[in-house]
Amino acid sequence: MVILCKDRAMGVVESRSGSGGPGGRRHRVVVLVRDGMLPIEVGIVHRIFGEARSAAGERLYELVTCALEPGEVRTDTDFTVHVAHGPEALATADTVVVPASGTDYDVGEERCAGRLGRAMDEALGRIRPGTRIASICTGAFVLAAAGLLDGRRATTHWRSVDQFRELFPAVEVDADVLYTDEGDVLTAAGVASGIDLCLHMVRCDHGAAVANDVARRTVVPPHREGGQAQYIRRPIPEPQVSSTGTARAWALEHLDRPLSLRELAARESMSVRTFTRRFREEVGISPLQWLTQQRIERARQLLEETELTVDRIAAEAGFGTAASLRQHLQSALGVSPRAYRSTFRGPGNGMVA
Repeated sequence: MVILCKDRAMGVVESRSGSGGPGGRRHRVVVLVRDGMLPIEVGIVHRIFGEARSAAGERLYELVTCALEPGEVRTDTDFTVHVAHGPEALATADTVVVPASGTDYDVGEERCAGRLGRAMDEALGRIRPGTRIASICTGAFVLAAAGLLDGRRATTHWRSVDQFRELFPAVEVDADVLYTDEGDVLTAAGVASGIDLCLHMVRCDHGAAVANDVARRTVVPPHREGGQAQYIRRPIPEPQVSSTGTARAWALEHLDRPLSLRELAARESMSVRTFTRRFREEVGISPLQWLTQQRIERARQLLEETELTVDRIAAEAGFGTAASLRQHLQSALGVSPRAYRSTFRGPGNGMVA
């Protein structure tokens, strides 16, 4: 099955579903690690995809870790990891994830020369056409050196952006986002944004309910938009300064009603101007963008988990009318409410019909 998935920072793109691989087996995610691997990034991939379950409690993904050669692989810490699989595992993947390596910050070929080493080139050549490929942090250097990012939007860790641009001028680099989604090729900015990217892929594959369940199990925010800034350019507010958290929590409990900036600002006893500035500093997007994002998430949840009519869901999510809900869902995800509900409540997704 193929669905349409979209990051609001970019156009509608086609993304493969993770409901299964050839022959009815679970969707296989293969993690390609290199010497100097960052254990936290490899762990992120295994944890997020590994926690995804159907309504019946069945695992939705199979995970395999491989290296250019099986055996002991150095990490950027004081321990090694034994990797049982070699590059042949890449030929079995439905999704390939390339995390960063500590050598990316030192003498990595992809980083310093902008080209693949022979072993890496041969390994990537094993990947089947149509396989979804993603990178975390400076793993993007590998994808770019392989030519997979030419003419596409991509991101990497903000400290590496200048060299990335210099080495790969054919890539449209976006330094100010958490992740990019170009359909079959995705990139995440840095360590923690790998969580956001993996949740995004689960959400595209199986819907918001499954992704939110994974987030709850992992104790992380269920959704940070890909277009959100990597890091805050302005100074972080001092701890004693009131935050916008109270207003956000209140807004989530009242999404079914019209909410104005003035009303939200009043919850924090701030002027609209101060509230808007503080909100951007803390969340990375404007209050109105955040509200729309939360309304869409509420609509997705109701479409997946209830029998409510589209008109009722539009009212519950605060869009007012079914036409407004359709317009926003089409803009955000590239699908109608009916198509979204059909995709994520079908028996193939483990949802109750």
